[in-house]
Amino acid sequence: MNAMKNVSALAIICLAALIAVPASAQEPDRSAPPPLGPTPSLKVNPMQKFTLSNGLPVIVYEKREVPIVQVNLVIKAGSVDEPAAKLGLAGLTAAMMDEGAAGKTALQLSDEVDFLGTSLSVSGGLHTSGVSMRSTVSKFDASLALFADILLRPDFPEPELARLKKQYLTSLFQAYDRPQAIAAAASGIYVFGKEHPYGRTSVGTEKSIGAVTVSDLRSFHSTYYRPNNALLVIVGDVSAKEVVAKMESALGGWEKGTAQPAVVSSAKQVNGRTIYLVDKPEAAQSVIRIAKVGTVRNTPDYFPLLVMNTILGGSFTSRLNQNLREKNGYAYGAGSGFGFRPSAGPFTASSDVQTDATDKALQEFMKELEGMSKPVSDEELTKAKNYIALGYPDNFSNVGSIAAQIAEMALYGLPESYFNDYIANVMAVKKEDVRRVAKKYLDTDDLAIIIVGDRAKVEKGLKGTRTGKIVNLVPTDVLGPVPSL
Repeated sequence: MNAMKNVSALAIICLAALIAVPASAQEPDRSAPPPLGPTPSLKVNPMQKFTLSNGLPVIVYEKREVPIVQVNLVIKAGSVDEPAAKLGLAGLTAAMMDEGAAGKTALQLSDEVDFLGTSLSVSGGLHTSGVSMRSTVSKFDASLALFADILLRPDFPEPELARLKKQYLTSLFQAYDRPQAIAAAASGIYVFGKEHPYGRTSVGTEKSIGAVTVSDLRSFHSTYYRPNNALLVIVGDVSAKEVVAKMESALGGWEKGTAQPAVVSSAKQVNGRTIYLVDKPEAAQSVIRIAKVGTVRNTPDYFPLLVMNTILGGSFTSRLNQNLREKNGYAYGAGSGFGFRPSAGPFTASSDVQTDATDKALQEFMKELEGMSKPVSDEELTKAKNYIALGYPDNFSNVGSIAAQIAEMALYGLPESYFNDYIANVMAVKKEDVRRVAKKYLDTDDLAIIIVGDRAKVEKGLKGTRTGKIVNLVPTDVLGPVPSL
């Protein structure tokens, strides 16, 4: 009873204390946003480099906090290495590698992966392909054995290839009803040209997919999946020397080859300003993609471009998003970005907008693109740099993202101090740097403007903008004949 009296007395005292506090002291000051703290610094642990007996370069990053290990094997080959008659070959090769390996079926491999609680995947891209694994430390050895089987001993079973080819064809068929897919394909074609590796489809066509055989898969794999055409990145709760010894045991017998990464020639810049209007009757909205040839990943303008694009369309508070979404309500969102690649990739500004606002949205796009050649404000510059700097450390929050960052660093030959210097390089960008790269890379006289929408509803308004000559197209002009299933 005395205890209850004491509790009640304490509650009364606390209540009285709260009542005694002035009301003004209880309310936070919302008249201005709180000041930002100091720019965060990033200190990345040292990376350790090794080379296996077969020439495979290995980078190990010890991260001991959680008993997880990420292994990324990057092959320096992708769709840019495909012959024109076999488009889709690189992707099919990667997709088939875990459909049967070392005498085990796809179902058996999947069951073993699930039993171990491991994540294991194979992927194919433009310039690279690869095998990735994430495992607990306790299951690492067993997981590594599966990893090696899939990488080195794929069976490429014929029935699984037939099934995957049907899936590819189904995906191609569905693309004709997906305005975003049509716009993406058109962007590649009308910026780079159908014959350029960045302009042709990496998925393939009905004819090219149908032409791929098991023999082609084996040939692509045996040619490009070689240790001297690869990079191995390991991140996690491991001892570098111990894990490299395990890799030597698992992968040391992998024989070298003679393949070299493909060198993609720089594409010619878009000439003039053209609107490619792809008719999609009854489309719910218009898909707008404004594109041109950008620049390479290793450009010395990388950090000024990063800051400039953050202001233009690389964040929620960017000019494009604030204009098209917040101010005018034409779209749910709008943005822009550079596709940084070994050869100059695309610059693209894009949004999916209301059909009846297609012409108005295009005019606002042009206004914002042209406006970037004028000086930005101190506030915009500071906000953009802080946005990048505050978000960058998140790239090192887990083993998967760390491995991806290290692979990019190695593939592009970036210095080992790159990560620790990254934020300082961002904060060093000045207003004149932003204006200079905007004028250099955002020349609006040369643009491919792709619009996929209902021509009957948007063409008249687009003509009224006088933005550029209009070339009328239909989906088959972009994607080719509709495949038969």
